[in-house]
Amino acid sequence: MSNGSLEFRSASYGSLEKQLQLQQNGVVVSAIQSARKPSKMLKEKERLFLWICKLAGRRKVGMLILSLISAAVFVWVLYVGKGDSPEGNRASDISVKGSISISDSPSTISTANIMGFATNLVLPPPPPSHFLGYTLPPGHPCNSFTLPPPPADPKRSGPRPCPVCYLPVEEAIALMPKFPSPSPIIQNLTYIWEENLSRDGEFGGSDFGGYPTLKQRSDSFDIRESMSVHCGFVKGPKPGRNTGFDMDEDDLYHMEQCRGVVVASAIFGNFDAINEPSNVSNYSKKTVCFLMFIDEETEKAWRASGLLGINKRIGLWRIIVARNIPYTDARRTGKIPKLLIHRMTPNARYSIWLDGKLELVVDPYQILERFLWRRNATFAISRHYKRFDVFVEAEANKAAGKYDNASIDFQIDFYKKEGLTPYTEAKLPRIISDVPEGCVIVRELVPISNLFTCLWHNEVDRFTSRDQISFAIVRDKLLSRVDFHFAMFLDCERRNFVVQKYHMDLLLERQSPPDSAAVSPPPPLTPSLPPPLPVLETHPRRVVIPTVRGGPWRGPWKGPWRGPVRRVRRRRPRVVYGNRYIAGTQ
Repeated sequence: MSNGSLEFRSASYGSLEKQLQLQQNGVVVSAIQSARKPSKMLKEKERLFLWICKLAGRRKVGMLILSLISAAVFVWVLYVGKGDSPEGNRASDISVKGSISISDSPSTISTANIMGFATNLVLPPPPPSHFLGYTLPPGHPCNSFTLPPPPADPKRSGPRPCPVCYLPVEEAIALMPKFPSPSPIIQNLTYIWEENLSRDGEFGGSDFGGYPTLKQRSDSFDIRESMSVHCGFVKGPKPGRNTGFDMDEDDLYHMEQCRGVVVASAIFGNFDAINEPSNVSNYSKKTVCFLMFIDEETEKAWRASGLLGINKRIGLWRIIVARNIPYTDARRTGKIPKLLIHRMTPNARYSIWLDGKLELVVDPYQILERFLWRRNATFAISRHYKRFDVFVEAEANKAAGKYDNASIDFQIDFYKKEGLTPYTEAKLPRIISDVPEGCVIVRELVPISNLFTCLWHNEVDRFTSRDQISFAIVRDKLLSRVDFHFAMFLDCERRNFVVQKYHMDLLLERQSPPDSAAVSPPPPLTPSLPPPLPVLETHPRRVVIPTVRGGPWRGPWKGPWRGPVRRVRRRRPRVVYGNRYIAGTQ
């Protein structure tokens, strides 16, 4: 080797003098060295190794090395092997009902043969994932949105809609939670069914509800992790099959395929006219199940008028005919799809209930975002616009003849003995009202929400069909045991996304032509009356004649008959978000 090459190697790997010094100290320097300069950490390790060798014998050094290798293998299996194992990160099985179920067997890491050591490490199951709410970004228009004062209109003093800040449909859809909300304590909810009903100790109830005893009723409010309660359809394992409120097989299959949002309504006894939803996005038309439940009487009337064809659809609504109706009272029958929709759509995540007289005028995803997701609630209902007290509501039902007065008094007395008290400001801020306007219910179909509506329906089945009376007692019993994510919103906000129509009898009365016999011309003026006064105002479409005072006839007639007076409703914005408006009738 030439001197030039020797000088190059010396410059690259250190001087010959340093190598000789290392040889004198007992360290052998390899003739073939790495192309890279050893790091400082490696030099420190070599010095530590030499220091250990000087202090300990060969046996102790061997045991030390063996201990270090064992520790390294354990650390490798614990951290590195966990990520490499195909079973280490097994995803949880999320059911469409809203509860998260984790595999019964915990995740395990297979046996690893490393340096002759066999390990079988058992890891705890991964924690469940839940939706815990969100907040809109700072500066968002809806954060600073406040309700304007009601307009000063002395001609209309009753309830009216108020503006609501909705997100655009695209934003609301993007914010739909990927995981269900947590259900406190209760995780598994099953429903009682029995072929041979027992009526021992009967205290109200029906064949459809199963005659639960008072002890069973009391136990149903004791919330546990796994519960089995009465929830209608008790005469069969599957709702709609020989249980009362029976439905066709294709309808049952269609409802099982609803895996997202359900909008449900009902018309029984041909009592209302069907209302087509408006302002619904194309995405909602494809993904939301619109279910309209009717009875055979309504089906017959709609088929005779040509409204219902063989495809079981009217606009967006899927028409589902319920047969073998369990109640003679149509109002009580309507509580079945209203409160037990989760039993008929077992795979759905969210539901919006509308009474048959209401027309939906806002997209369902906007409603869910505004009243559930943004408020981190699992159940939302509007409060009554005027009454807050259950006892006042009961007296109003008696005065209006909504139900038998003796039955209402019996129910109220029973609730008084259970501790129901009149509404006071002491219940604020957690409870803002004891009386709901139950024509709209927005909820997430999770176990705690399903339990609430099951127990609410049991009260309707046992006592009167006036669900406003039984609402507060069920809510208070649940709230006393768990932190139920419950919300009540203003009635004017409800009137923002639904338009209330008239019942069928009033519509027919308003649409029918006036009876000529009922409208008779005024009696002729007697000669003793003074001559009529001259016309004060002339209009091409209206003639105003002052009323003659002091005569024998003082009727309200002031001119020729021109038909019934029709109220004209002004159009006003329904959705407020920046400069975005969706108009709809008030």
